[in-house]
Amino acid sequence: MGSPTGSKVLSLRIDGELLDRVRDHAAKRGMSVQDYVIRTLIREDFDERFKTSVDETERFYGRAP
Repeated sequence: MGSPTGSKVLSLRIDGELLDRVRDHAAKRGMSVQDYVIRTLIREDFDERFKTSVDETERFYGRAP
């Protein structure tokens, strides 16, 4: 999951209960917490970009009937 510009470090403070939930979600998928968080951020970024693209297309062409 490297980036074209190389990897960077992001440090954050997280509530213990939230971290436990994230660990559980990651474990259910056989992933590390780091990989799970990165995939979640990538998916959220894609969803946001896709929605923006759809919104712009609808503004340009009008909504489908």
